Amino acid sequence: MARDFASTSARGIDSGSLPYRLFQKAKRLGVWDPRGIDFSQDVEDWRSLTAEQREETLRHLAQFQAGEEAVTLDLLPLILTIAREGRLEEEMFLTTFLFEEAKHTEFFRLFLDAVGETDDLTVYHTPNYRRIFYEILPDAMQRLIHDPSPAAQARAATVYNMYVEGVLAETGYFSFRTGLGRIGKMPGLLQGVESIARDESRHIGYGTYLLHRLISQDPALFDLVRATMDELSQYPLNEGLPPRDVNAFGVPIPLIHDYAASRIHNRLQVLARALTRSPEEAVAVTEAELGIEET
Repeated sequence: MARDFASTSARGIDSGSLPYRLFQKAKRLGVWDPRGIDFSQDVEDWRSLTAEQREETLRHLAQFQAGEEAVTLDLLPLILTIAREGRLEEEMFLTTFLFEEAKHTEFFRLFLDAVGETDDLTVYHTPNYRRIFYEILPDAMQRLIHDPSPAAQARAATVYNMYVEGVLAETGYFSFRTGLGRIGKMPGLLQGVESIARDESRHIGYGTYLLHRLISQDPALFDLVRATMDELSQYPLNEGLPPRDVNAFGVPIPLIHDYAASRIHNRLQVLARALTRSPEEAVAVTEAELGIEET
């Protein structure tokens, strides 16, 4: 079939577009190497954790590890959809997106191997976790292969970027940073989590940009996004845990819950701005508006 090449046409590459700017940030900031992180102190610290602390950390790590593998496996249909639409700058950024998700998968496996946790950790995949990562996420992403409609794209970006990355992952990072920072241990794990969180800021920013673009073209999609967030909120990942005021690292549980709720509120608040913007204004959104880290 006939095709057009943007980069050799009068159009060229839109170097001022947000996806292209994210591509530049990824080249500069996303090149950290998980194998360059020193886990020697973490190995010592792991032995010094209480049984409760190790159990809680393993639960988080088992969910992070599989979650990163899931988003690595499930991203390709979105890349294909964007490529078929001829959105060159967006696809350029998405190539870095997939690369980074693969690195995140590698990072958590390297850490687990370093501290000697090589048993089957799927026992920590709760029913709600399985509902989201074994069913809802792959279903939403795989649907794009045969249904690349704006509605299907909006659901995929909401599940993947807004909730899995923008609520679950960010809340997990917050819990790690707060808890491990409080006891001053596991520097290698914290270093990797900081790098991952910086990468994820760009990923969430792109998903917000994509939804901004879609909602500005069809405002009814905002209701779909909000309904999807409400649906996913019905599957908290802490089911089965006994009631408690603080976690194993002394972090108040309500603080973690409030953080997760704030992520949902903030995501929807930012996306609601697209309802009052033209498609041209929506794609001119800035990094600051999307909460993308600048450094």
